[in-house]
Amino acid sequence: MWNKRKQLSPFKPTDTLIGHGGSLEGKFHCDTNLRIEGAFNGEIHCSGTVTVGEQGIVQASIVAEEIIIAGKVFGNITADRQISMLGTGQLHGDAATGSLLIMEGGLLNGNVAMTEQPAPSKAGGSEIQPKTNKKDKRAHKQQDTREAG
Repeated sequence: MWNKRKQLSPFKPTDTLIGHGGSLEGKFHCDTNLRIEGAFNGEIHCSGTVTVGEQGIVQASIVAEEIIIAGKVFGNITADRQISMLGTGQLHGDAATGSLLIMEGGLLNGNVAMTEQPAPSKAGGSEIQPKTNKKDKRAHKQQDTREAG
C-alpha cells in the first residue's frame, strides 16, 4: 500500500582524504580507508587501506590492513594483508606484510619481513578433501554396499 523504503543508516562510512596542497602532522587513527595526496608527518594507524597518491609525501610509520604506495613514504610500514607499490611509488624504510607487490619502477630502500599466512584447515585438524562429483560419489557408495553385503 505505502511504498516504505528500509533505511539502514543515514550515514555511511566515508574515506578520509588529505588533499593535494594540504598537510597534516601528528597521530592519525581511522576505521575507514585513508588517501593521502598531500603531506603527512607523524604516525598512522588505520583499520582499512592507506593509499599514498602520486603527489603524496608521507614521513610516518604506517600500520594498516593494506597499504598502496604511488607517492613517497619515509618510515617503517606494516600491513596485515598486502603492500602494493605502484610504478611511481617509493618506500624509504622497512616493510612487514603477508604479501608484497612491487610494480616495475617502484623503489624500495629498506628491509622486508614477510609474515606467514595461516594455512586453511577444517575444524578438528583433518585434511581438506578434494571435491568429487556426483558420479564418483555414487560409484564409491555402490562399491561400499557391495563390500558390506
